Formats: sequence, structure tokens, C-alpha cells
Amino acid sequence: MQKIFVFFLLLFTAFGFSQTTIKGQVIDLDTTIPIAFAEILYNGATTKTNWEGHFELQITSFEKPIIINHKGYYQKFAFAKKNSSFLVIKIVSNTSEEKETQYTENSVNKLIKQVIENKSKNNPKTALKSYEYKNYENIVVTANPDSVTTKIDTIIRKNIFGTTKTKIDSTNFKFQKFIAKQHIYQTEKVNLIQYDSKHEKETVLATRMAGFSEPIYEFLGLNLVSYSVYENPFEILEIPVQNPISKFGRILYNYHLLDTVSVNGRKAYRVYFQPKKLRANKLRGLLYIDAENYAICKAYYRIYGIMNIKANYSFNYNAQHNIWFPKQRDIKIQKGTNKHDIKILGETIEFNASMEEKINNNVSDQIYIHITSTPFNVILNENTTIKNQYVKINVPKNSFSKENEYWSTFEKDTTDYRKTKTYQSLDSLSIASKIEKRILFGRKIFNGYLPVSYIDLDLRSLIKYNGYEGFRLGLGFITNEKLSENYKIAMYGAYGLKDRAFKYGITPSYRLDKESETWLNASYTNDVSELAETYFATDSRRFKIYDPRPINITTFYNHRTSAMAITSKIISKTDAFFSLTHDQINPLFDYIFITSNKAYTSYNLTTAQVAFQWNPYSNYMKTPKGILEYEKRHPKFSLQLTQSIPGVLNSDFSFTKIDFKTFYLIPYLSGQKSAILLQSGFAFGNIPLTHLYSIAPNNINRNAILKRLTFAGKNSFETMYYNEFFSDKYVALHLKHTFTKIKIGYGISPEFSIATRMAWGDISNPEKHIGLPFKSLNDGFIESGIEANKIFKGLGLTAYYRYGANHLPRFDDNISLKITYYLDLGF
Repeated sequence: MQKIFVFFLLLFTAFGFSQTTIKGQVIDLDTTIPIAFAEILYNGATTKTNWEGHFELQITSFEKPIIINHKGYYQKFAFAKKNSSFLVIKIVSNTSEEKETQYTENSVNKLIKQVIENKSKNNPKTALKSYEYKNYENIVVTANPDSVTTKIDTIIRKNIFGTTKTKIDSTNFKFQKFIAKQHIYQTEKVNLIQYDSKHEKETVLATRMAGFSEPIYEFLGLNLVSYSVYENPFEILEIPVQNPISKFGRILYNYHLLDTVSVNGRKAYRVYFQPKKLRANKLRGLLYIDAENYAICKAYYRIYGIMNIKANYSFNYNAQHNIWFPKQRDIKIQKGTNKHDIKILGETIEFNASMEEKINNNVSDQIYIHITSTPFNVILNENTTIKNQYVKINVPKNSFSKENEYWSTFEKDTTDYRKTKTYQSLDSLSIASKIEKRILFGRKIFNGYLPVSYIDLDLRSLIKYNGYEGFRLGLGFITNEKLSENYKIAMYGAYGLKDRAFKYGITPSYRLDKESETWLNASYTNDVSELAETYFATDSRRFKIYDPRPINITTFYNHRTSAMAITSKIISKTDAFFSLTHDQINPLFDYIFITSNKAYTSYNLTTAQVAFQWNPYSNYMKTPKGILEYEKRHPKFSLQLTQSIPGVLNSDFSFTKIDFKTFYLIPYLSGQKSAILLQSGFAFGNIPLTHLYSIAPNNINRNAILKRLTFAGKNSFETMYYNEFFSDKYVALHLKHTFTKIKIGYGISPEFSIATRMAWGDISNPEKHIGLPFKSLNDGFIESGIEANKIFKGLGLTAYYRYGANHLPRFDDNISLKITYYLDLGF
């Protein structure tokens, strides 16, 4: 009896003093950024969150509060829940509290300074003469089956008449069953990385993508997060951020020495860094610093914002060279606080927007990208020879024909039973839905062509409109690689309903060299062109459903052009163009050009032109399909020289034109972007008005704002009237900043931009040009405006105002309202 009493007493005691272990995280209410080292008080005991805002508590009573304190935030009282093992506590920033500037302790400052000063000794690219290694990389798009609820929801909606509609939503249930069997998508590759103290090159030895017999080459150059921890700027999703171990990084970050640990048997300092503005969604994380040589021997990086990014780096210590060489890179990317769809990897991966309060109910929020990169067969400081150094990635054709036996040696995770199933399932899916053909179709459409058997129809030639031709109906095509990879013929024909005239052109081409993509082509054209239009021969062709600027232009000239041209990529990171052209010019407006005491109403021109587009910061890939610019970086530069040759083929004039432009696009982690375009031209000699500069005006000379309502152009002056200014020398600057989309509701999500455009120019001997009145730009021109693009179904509005020296007397003549349209092809 006594034993039974003792047993029940112990049982009662156990129940009376039972406790529950819960885990949790403290985050900022607005930004969802985790709060590092926040103070947590519970049941008289004090603890702190770790560097990622996580904590663990032993709960003895669910009625007792968990109290959160952190400088710059209001005190927060929270309670654990009996039916939940994870607690998220959101704390509110106290904007009224006077915040003291935080400084890094001197001892930690000295430590980070040592890291920066010793970077050249510890960064493999500067410390080693050469290195070579193979690398296995695996990219998986997946979700944890346990994170997806299998609950089948009932959705109740009311329409405008008050009628209730009930719908069963089984999305989560179906997705959980799918993800338990296989991943959503995966791709892997084995590559050879070589470095010779000046250049680094990657050769793809093997690659396979689920669902594709031939890879999507752009994905092979994918680098979502920088490979090296020493790079500055450090790149995340191709967006540069300041590296915390850079001189400028010390201005932006605070550093905290946490403790001393052992890494590979060597003493290391563990340092936490975070932005000085705690609520900024910039880089933060942990650095493990070797106590002897001040090298980074382990690193954990985090970004919290529109995407949550975790990037972990580990290293092996090489005693012979006293260097830490990369061992593995592990990256996880998941949707963050963004309220709009996020599309990456060429829109293959999409995180759908969710306005639901309960994030866990949204399947898309559980999807993440997981990337692992593991070097092996590392060779340091031995002779390394790199061929074709300007091509950063080489993808030979035999790299995507490896058998399963080859890949089995790299399957490190034997517990990942979903991997094989993913390849089998997506391969059959690809065949069934012809995904590869859709990718090829998308590439063609993006460049303005519709593939039809052996030819690609030219979509840009189908229908156009301008003030001279009216509606212009046409048909054009170019033969494709199905007919021949070495020959192609482009042809088009068009008819203007207003001018009642046919236009046509033909261009046969022959490939001289596959390696450099060098083509020789001849052409004959009988067509019309806009007066004083500036065109760069190396500009890439992109599909437009319409070209808005020419709609109201009435001043064109007819040209009959015979030309021979060579295009090539033989120069590193450069598109080159050279041509010899003979033009018979006939202005289609009242115009007389007077030079050398002779009046010309039509004339002949023989010109030589050489043009280059140089993309020094872009990276290129050599594939069986040709050379591909897979990593488009800015700034880019274009230079074009045109020289007329008098006397050759009855050429009437001698003149020279020099044209230059540079474009710089700056993206930000927030999704915003800034764009800068600088363009200039200089022409001298006997040059007619048809070949001068009008710098893209886009305004109709009518006496009411709404009567001037047309479509806005791209990089055009919206308040400058057609034929208002002409120049033989000019410089123009376009500045534009685009903000993230604002979701208003009912499918309305405008994308706002602010822009300023300015130009200065001049013209010599304006008296030589008779028939068309115009002004000089020697006093300059400036306009600023706001754009609300993509308000609904791609449509938007812009408003610009003209001011400065060329401000017009009537106020409303300086205002321009325009419609914009952006076509999303979904590629």
C-alpha cells in the first residue's frame, strides 16, 4: 500500500511540475527582420535570442507572460500556446525613442581592420598564382512536406447581388501529396573551374536539367549569390551590396565579437555583423575569423526582405599555402514579405503573391530554392592554361549526354529519395507538353520572330502606323537553322495605305566563322525612314507589339539602299559591325539643301560605317548555339563612326558622324531600379538635314493637352515637338528611377517612375537647310515627369513638364500627357 502511495505521489508531482519546451523567433512587425540578441524575461529568468532571433524556453505555465525588450522597440508581452511548439513574436519599433548611434567596440574594429588588410593574402584569387578544381552543383526547387498543411479549406464568397458562393479548395492537400514524392524542379552540373591569376573560366563537364534533353544555357551561368566571400560588391540575385569586410562596409555595419571557437583545429573569432540601421534589409550574418592569419574560415549570410536568403560558406584549411579554400556553398532562397509575384530564373520559378494573414495556408510560401556547390579535386599553384579567356563559361555539346552511372558518383545525399522521381516525372512531363519547344518559341518571340517550319516570320513587319504611310501592312521572314546554320535569307514587303506605295528589302547572309559568329551579308532596300533619326547598328533587336513614336511623324525620306556588311563577336565582349552603303535619298517633304552654291532636293550618299558595342562588365558563355551574353551587366558602351565618301558611286557630300552612348541600370534589393542613359553625337562636313540629329522628340504641335494625347516612347523627349530642334552636335542625359509596384486592388498595380531628361545641342550653318523651320538647342532643353506604368493590363499614364530656357509662353504647351503600354509575353 505504501509503494502504491509513493507511485501516485511521484506521478502527481510529475504532472504538477510538468513543463513544455517551445521554440520561437522575435521579428520586426513591419519588416519581419529577426531581432538579434533581444532580451527575453520569463518566470523570473532572463535569456536572449541568438543572432537569427531564435530562442528556446521551458514553459511551466501558459498564463505567465513572455516579455521581450530590445533597444529601439516597445516592450512586448506574449503568451505561449498549448497547441503550438513554435512561437513568432512581432515587436514594434519605437520611432519616438531617441536612438543613440551605435559604434563597434575598438577591439572588434581592429579585428575587422586586420581582415581587410590581409584580404590579398587570404583571397585565393590574389594569394595564389593559379588554381584548378572540379565542382558539383545541385539546384532544387522544393518544399518540406511537413510544412504544408493537408487541410481542405472551404471558401465562402459573396457576389455583388449578395448571393453566397461556396468553393472547396484542395490545393494544399494536392501539393502536399505531390511534394512528398518528388521535388518541383531540379538541375545539376559538374564543372571545371580554372584560374591563372588574371582570368577565371568555367568549363561545364556535365549537366542535366529535369525535363530537358538540352539545357537552358542561361541557367548554367546562374549565380544567385557570390562564390567568394571576399568579393566587393558582394552580389545577391545579381544585385550588388557592400561586403562587410570592405573599407566602405565598415561604415555601414556594426560588428560584435561573440566568442572564440575552433574551426578545423584552429582558433577562430566568431563575429556577428548587422547594418547600423537595424531595420534595413541589408546583409547580416556571422563571420568566423582565423586568429592567426585573419582569413574567413566560415561564414553565414542572411538577407530578409522581399526574399529571405540564407547563404552558408565552409572552407578547408591548406597548411602548405596557409589558405582557407572553399569546401561548400549552401544557399536557400524563400519568399519573404513581398506582396507581389516574384519570378526568377527566367520566370521558371515563381513565388505567388498572397494577401492571406495566415501565410502557412499559401502553398507558394513553402516553396524554396536550395543550391549546394561542392569543390573537389583541388589543385593549387600549378601551371594552368586557359583558352578563349574572354568566354567565361564553355558548354561543349557532350556535356549534356552523360549517363545515369556518371551522376550516381555525385549523389551525396542518399536520403533524398525524391531526386530520381523528379527526373523521371519531369522528363515525361516535358515530352508530353513539349516544354523545350515552348522555350525555343519564347526565345524567338522575344527577338521578334514567330517560327514556322524553315522560316521565322518577322512580327515587326506585320502592321505599323505613322503619319506619312498611315497603316503599313507587311510580311517578312528569315530562314532559320532548320534550313541551314551557315546561310540565311531575310526578306520583307510592305504597303502604306496612305501613301499608296510598296516598300521591300532582301538580305542574304553567309556565316564566315562559327567560333566568332562572323556573318557577311548583302542587302537591297527600298523604304522610308524618319527624318534625322539616330540609330545604332549594334543595338539588339527586341519585340514590340507597336513602336509608339512614329505614329504622328509625317517627315520621312525615301531611300534606296545597297549595302555590304560584316557583323562579328571576334573582339572580347564586343559586338562589331562594318558596312559599305550606297543610298539614293529623296526627302518626302519640302526641303532644299544648299552647299557649294548648289541646291539639292535629292542626293546620293556612299558611306562607310564601323560600330561597336562594348559590354566590359557582362559575362559570356560559349554554347553549341553560339556565344551568349548570360550575365548582362552595366554600364554598356556604344560607339559608331560614319564617313561619307564623295565621288564614289556619284556620292554628293563629304561628312563625318561620331555617335556615342552609354547605359547604366542599377537594381536594388527592394525591387527598385535606377537607369542612366548618356548619349551624344557630333557631325561635321556637308551633311543634309536627313542625317542630322533630332534626338527623339515625341509631341504633336496642337493647341490643347488632350489633343496631344498619344503613346509615350522609350527614352524620347515627351514635351519636345516634332521637327522643333535639329543639331549637328548634341549631348543628352536621361535619368529615371522606378519604384516597386503598389497594389491598389481590383487588378490595379501601378509601377511608378520619376524621370528627368535634358539635352544641349547646336547647329552650324542652319541657313543651308531650306523648307522646314526649326530651332537650335544651344540654350538647352529639360523636362521632368512622373510615370504610372502597368496600371491595368499593361496600360499606364505619364505626365511630363517642360521648363528651363526653352520653356514655352503658354503654360499648357509645356505639359505632355501620354499613354504607355507594356506587353508581358510571359517569357
